[in-house]
Amino acid sequence: MPMDRAAIFRSTDWLAERLSAPDLVVVDGSYYLSTMNRDAGAEYLARRVPGAVRFDIDTVKDKTNPLPHMMPGAAEFAASVGAMGIGDGATVVIYDGAGLFSAPRVYWMFRAFGVERVFILDGGLPAWIAEGRPTEEGAPAPRRPARFTPRGDASAVASLADVAKALDGGATQVVDARPADRFRGEAPEPRPGVVPGHMPSALNLPFTSLVANGRMKTKDEILPLLAAAGVEPGKPVITTCGSGVSAATLGLAMEVAGIRGFRLYDGSWAEWGALADTPKATG
Repeated sequence: MPMDRAAIFRSTDWLAERLSAPDLVVVDGSYYLSTMNRDAGAEYLARRVPGAVRFDIDTVKDKTNPLPHMMPGAAEFAASVGAMGIGDGATVVIYDGAGLFSAPRVYWMFRAFGVERVFILDGGLPAWIAEGRPTEEGAPAPRRPARFTPRGDASAVASLADVAKALDGGATQVVDARPADRFRGEAPEPRPGVVPGHMPSALNLPFTSLVANGRMKTKDEILPLLAAAGVEPGKPVITTCGSGVSAATLGLAMEVAGIRGFRLYDGSWAEWGALADTPKATG
C-alpha cells in the first residue's frame, strides 16, 4: 500500500491534462449520510467531471448481507466495475462531492481488489468546480464494458471475530473514526436498532479532525492527532466507524502519516452496536 500523500492523491491540474487519455477512468464515488440531506445520484446527473462514471457503494456491495454497503465478493466487484468500463490496466481517479468523504472508501475497495493505479482527486468535485473546470450533466454516455480481473486481498477486511480478538488481546489497536459524542454514547446512532457507545478499549479519532477544506491533512498535521488519540505507530490497527466509510478515511490518514497495514472492520458499529451479545462501553 502507498505510504505518502503524493502516491495517493492527484491534483486537478494533473487530471485536467489527462482527461482524454484512453486508459483513464474518472469515478464519482459520492455517498452521503441521511443526515447530510444530499442525493448523490441526482447530483451526479446534475454536475460531474466530464466522462465520470458513477460508483454507488450502496449498489456495488454484498447484496446477501443486510448490513449497509458491505464489501462484495471478487466476482461481483469485477462484474460491477467491468460494466462501468473499468478494466485491467486502467488508471482510476476517484472523487466525491464533499471533497473528501466517501472517495477513500471507494479507493480502499479498488486497492483491496488489486488495482495499483488508483488515486483520489485532491479536493474532490468542489475543488474542480471552484477552479472553473469543465463539467457535464444529464445521462452519461455508456462506456464499453471491460474485463476486470480481481486480485483480492482478504487481509484488508476485518471481521467481527477479528475485532473481538483484537480487543481481548491488545496486540492490535481498534480505532473508531466516529464523532466523539457518538463514540462516548452521548449522541444517538442514526440507524434503528443500533445502541450508542463504543467497543471497550477502542480508541477514538474522529475522521473530521483529519480533513480540512475537503482535503486530507499533511503527515506533520496527522501524526500529533494520532499520538493524542493514543495510536501507537508500531502496532497493527483495525479501523472502524458507523458503517465502514469514514473508517477508510482514517486508514488513509494513517497511510499518509507513514503507518501502513491497517485493516477495516466492514460491519463497524452498524453490526457491533446492533448485536445483543457484543460488549459495549460509554463515556
